[in-house]
Amino acid sequence: MTLHNVAIFAKMHNPRCQVVANDLVCWLEQRGCLPLVDAHLARHIGYAKGLSHEEIREQAELVVVLGGDGTLISAARLFSGKNIPILGVNLGSLGFLTEITLEELYPRLEKCLQGDPRVSERMMLEVTVCREGKELDRCHVLNDMVINKGALARIVDLETKVNRHFLTTYKADGLIVSTPTGSTGYSMSAGGPIIHPLVSCIAITPICPHTLTNRPIVVPDDSIISITVISTFDEMVYLTLDGQVGFELQEGDSVEVRRALKTTALVMSRSRDYFEILRTKLKWGER
Repeated sequence: MTLHNVAIFAKMHNPRCQVVANDLVCWLEQRGCLPLVDAHLARHIGYAKGLSHEEIREQAELVVVLGGDGTLISAARLFSGKNIPILGVNLGSLGFLTEITLEELYPRLEKCLQGDPRVSERMMLEVTVCREGKELDRCHVLNDMVINKGALARIVDLETKVNRHFLTTYKADGLIVSTPTGSTGYSMSAGGPIIHPLVSCIAITPICPHTLTNRPIVVPDDSIISITVISTFDEMVYLTLDGQVGFELQEGDSVEVRRALKTTALVMSRSRDYFEILRTKLKWGER
């Protein structure tokens, strides 16, 4: 099956991304494809046919992201549940998610348009926030959800259960619950494990725990993780989703995390594997 409608997202204020986006629009039109360009990006590159996110979500058959991992995560959230391949092109340093180089863009895109995208299905998490027994919000994340305190706040107490079994009450600066894809993000910085993206599990990583024996733990991907804010000491506590969306939590609020039914399909590079990306990004073997 050949693909025709291609959505384009780019790091908006990066001049190089704008140039590549403009070239990509021309390349697609020359091949009889329909570029679906976000209205804000369209204004930056002088393209007259900018569309809303809702219009792009309904029409897209393939997504091309120009920029970094953050730009790709935004696109993944927008297309959550659509099962549309996302081709991430990194225009800076090699990314964990945007692993396609500019030199690989058009050869990989040709394969994708011909119906041969070679994707990696990545699990997502469904995050539900409740206050006084009422659901406030429900979101999907590709990387992680983070509960953390404000800059000047004291530690926060977070009662954590797995499948209704009490795990512990973390006394810490916060808590990260991540997918294997997100294990190389904030979780890794906080001392969490690196997990191959195709392993079926969820990682729970405390941020600067008051008790040094509180270590990261990996649980099966069918686990339901419940976190209740026990005490905030009248300070600010925030929930952040994929490092981009979030809001303030209050004492007594609960956050439930489970594997989402939806996944994200990432187009993979044909010239490198995950371990090469890991070695390159983390500079393993260098002195």
